[in-house]
Amino acid sequence: MTTKDANPYADSPLEPHGSTVVHTAITEEPLEPLLAAAKRQTMTQQMGALVIFDGIVRNHDHGQAVAALSYSAHPQAQDFMERTVQGVADQLAGVRLWAVHRVGPIAIGESALTVVAAAAHRGLAFTACEMVADRIKANVPIWKEQELTDGAVEWVGIDTPPAAR
Repeated sequence: MTTKDANPYADSPLEPHGSTVVHTAITEEPLEPLLAAAKRQTMTQQMGALVIFDGIVRNHDHGQAVAALSYSAHPQAQDFMERTVQGVADQLAGVRLWAVHRVGPIAIGESALTVVAAAAHRGLAFTACEMVADRIKANVPIWKEQELTDGAVEWVGIDTPPAAR
C-alpha cells in the first residue's frame, strides 16, 4: 500500500508529510494508565484521526480455557520494536505512532499491547495502526506462555498449531 492509497490528499501542502515514531517501549507496568498521555503525545493539530488498538488478554485461546498468561521478551526486543514501528513510519507518510508491549504476568482483561496511530484522515490512521500491531506480533521476539484451566502450560507458537497464533 502506498500513502496515496491511504490518503488521497497526500499531495496537498496542508497535509502532514513526515512520519514520527512518538514512543515505543516494552514494560512490566500496566498499560492502561499510559493511554491518556499516549493520545496527547500522538495527536497534533494536523491530525484528524486517532486509532487505538488495545490487545486485551482473554480467557480462552484455540478452544481452550486460559487461567493465566505471561509474556517474555528477548533482551534485544526493544531494538526490534523500534525498528518495526519505524518501518511502518518509513512506509506511510503523515502518521504519528506510539506502541508499548507489556511483559511479565498479565491478568485476564488487562492490556498486553497498545498501539496508537494518528493521521490527518481515518483510513491512514487505521492502516498504520493495523500495520504496527501486525508487525509487532510477527517481528518482535516476545513469547506468550499460558496456563490453561486444566493445569497444562503451553508456549503459544511452539506448543500450539500455527492457525492458533
